[in-house]
Amino acid sequence: MYTLAIIKPDAVKSAKTGKIIAHLEEAGFVIRAARMVRLTRAEAEAFYEVHRERGFFRSLVEFMTSGPCCPMVLEHEDAVRYLREVIGATDPAEAAPGTIRKLYAESKERNAIHASDSEENAAREIRFFFTEAELKRLWADRLG
Repeated sequence: MYTLAIIKPDAVKSAKTGKIIAHLEEAGFVIRAARMVRLTRAEAEAFYEVHRERGFFRSLVEFMTSGPCCPMVLEHEDAVRYLREVIGATDPAEAAPGTIRKLYAESKERNAIHASDSEENAAREIRFFFTEAELKRLWADRLG
C-alpha cells in the first residue's frame, strides 16, 4: 500500500529533511518517489481545498508556500494508518515519544510533516504531485 508524506517547509529550512527520511526508512517505509518543490499559492490552495472554510486555511497556505517542501510516495503494509502512527499527533506537545512530530516539529502549525489521512486522499494527493507516467517509470520494477 502507498501513502503520501510531505516534509514541510519548516523542517526543510531547519535541515531536518534527512533525519525525517531516515526515521521513515528505519520505520520500514520504502520511498517510491520523492522531489523537492516550492508550492505556488494556487497549488497550495488546491492541495488544501478541503480546509478552505476552516479558520487556519490562509495561514496554512502561507506556511506551505514559504519555502520548499519534499513530497514523497511511501510504501508499507497499511501505509496510511502506519504513517500517521509514526508521525504522531498534529500538536507535537501531544505526540508520543519517538514520533517524527515529537522529535522535529516546532509547533502545532509548524509540525514538520504532512500525512494522508485516508487511502482515498492518499491516491488523490499522490496524483497531485506525481503523474501516472512518472510513477510507472519509478515503479517499473514493481510492475513486472
